[in-house]
Amino acid sequence: MIGGVSTGVNTQTMTMLGANRVYPIEKRLLRALLSRSGNPPLGIVLWNGEEVRTSHDPPVARIHLEDRGTLLKLASDPEIHFGDAYTDGRVKIEGDLCALLEAVYCGMQDRAKRGVCAMLNSRWLDRRHNNTLRGSRRNIHHHYDIHTDFYKLWLDPQLLYTCAYYPSPSDSLEDAQVAKMHYVCRKVRLQPGEQVVEAGCGWGALALHMARHYGVRVRAFNISHEQIVYARRRAVEEGLSHRVEFVEDDYRNIAGKYDVFMSVGMLEHVGTGNFRELGKVIDRSLHSTGRGFLHSIGRNTPEALNAWVRKRVFPGAQPPTLRHMMEIFEPRGFSILDVENLRLHYARTLEHWLERFEKSAREIARMFDERFVRAWRLYLAGSATAFRVGTLQLFQIVFARPALNRLPWTRGYLYEHDATPQREQEWIRAIS
Repeated sequence: MIGGVSTGVNTQTMTMLGANRVYPIEKRLLRALLSRSGNPPLGIVLWNGEEVRTSHDPPVARIHLEDRGTLLKLASDPEIHFGDAYTDGRVKIEGDLCALLEAVYCGMQDRAKRGVCAMLNSRWLDRRHNNTLRGSRRNIHHHYDIHTDFYKLWLDPQLLYTCAYYPSPSDSLEDAQVAKMHYVCRKVRLQPGEQVVEAGCGWGALALHMARHYGVRVRAFNISHEQIVYARRRAVEEGLSHRVEFVEDDYRNIAGKYDVFMSVGMLEHVGTGNFRELGKVIDRSLHSTGRGFLHSIGRNTPEALNAWVRKRVFPGAQPPTLRHMMEIFEPRGFSILDVENLRLHYARTLEHWLERFEKSAREIARMFDERFVRAWRLYLAGSATAFRVGTLQLFQIVFARPALNRLPWTRGYLYEHDATPQREQEWIRAIS
């Protein structure tokens, strides 16, 4: 009542109106955040319905912020808090998530603009998820021992959780994963009767493929209990348990002598500080004419993986640069025979995974909950985008003892099964 006349607005309504109000300082904070992100072409819809844009061009997507607390957290550390807010539903995306992420990634090339909180959080994550013997087991358990049935919903039938190889961009995920296994086997020129050690074998597909198609014997190491149990069961079912041994142990405990050292998708879990130790393991494992292969997500320059991904989804992950990877080879005198970057193949792989993930989203929500679905959607979409725009790479390196001279003169043997002018043109059209 004012002067005996009712205003029609009670105290609770006034409080709610105040909560919905957007203050000038909050708009300035938002514009500073967008500027740090390179002013990507986005629309930011605030909690009162007002939209802030970075340009006059139509936004590629819109981000809806539910409250001012979300804005304040984003301003302090956008890497961590965007992922958390999206997972919690406090940030909603209108439009294509991958297009939004691509706009942000392309705008955030200057990493010197990271805030103090972001840098401190990143260092804390590095210490917390250090890849010691105990730490590696904890990190691997967090990501891989969720439940194999979850991965069955969106990976290929053989459960290959690494970059596929697409001789043609129209290939199916199943065909591309089989092509990848043949491709890496051709790279190291596997010969019948050879002894192979594999570090980090996932659910066992490559080890079984090498034994079945190339006549080798394989010892495959992995510290994910669930993956090892699955791989051993599959070896028995396929009649290959006499040729493939799945060992539940850390790569640092590999013993014995082998003709070939294989590792596909494990190096990201090792940590660059442990690369010299990995080099020692390889050195003591290979015969005098041995050779090896490493396949890893990587970076062009030394830079940590996205902090939210490391904290919530993929703890301990540390993609190396090629210079980091040389710490494995140089101290032991290994010769580098071949280096290839297949980042666009990984982008295509992730696009296939994301498409299958979305088709199974309801079932995944029943297995876990909607927060889990949003977290993994963001993880897969962000990864696909990172490979597409080039902030992540996919390195494959073939190496050998310097005394090894049984080497092909050209790289023709790699492509005799898949290289045609028609397929090259298909790829050019696909990426242009």
